[in-house]
Amino acid sequence: MATTDPAIPAMLNGRRADTGRRRQRVLAALAEAVKDGSEVSVAAIARRAGVDRTFLYRHRDLLGQVHAQAAEPPTIPGNRGPVVSRASLQADLMAADARTARLAAQVRRLEARLSEVLGEQVWRESGIGGPDDTEQLQARITTLEQQVVDLELKLQDRDDDLAAARAANRELMAQLNRGRDLDR
Repeated sequence: MATTDPAIPAMLNGRRADTGRRRQRVLAALAEAVKDGSEVSVAAIARRAGVDRTFLYRHRDLLGQVHAQAAEPPTIPGNRGPVVSRASLQADLMAADARTARLAAQVRRLEARLSEVLGEQVWRESGIGGPDDTEQLQARITTLEQQVVDLELKLQDRDDDLAAARAANRELMAQLNRGRDLDR
């Protein structure tokens, strides 16, 4: 048994009319926000239209319009052109983040270098470290070591010459002594 209460269609018509009025207020609030360049977001449009945010989320077509308009660059009042778009602000933010990362890396490199330089300075000033002209001293050591090797070779040659001369002297002395022995 279907009883049709005459109040039900009247309530449905009233509900539809209320929804229509709220939709019109949302569309008008969106148009005004675009016109005067104010914030376009779900919360701002709902507040401006005097509706709950859930109303926009229940009506996907209105929500889509709000999101589409939020993505567009806002205009300066008086139709003087776009102000700043969300995308350009995000691009600026990403560029600033990248620059911050590069600067942070540079600061770390400079801090490391400063630490090295200060460490070397303290090392030298404390007397623990070697002299400043370490490279010159190393070069001098290398030169002197080469001279020592050269002198050792010359000394070996002279020792060989001396040994040969001594051997020749012994041989001559032996010959002289043999000749004296024969004369006797």
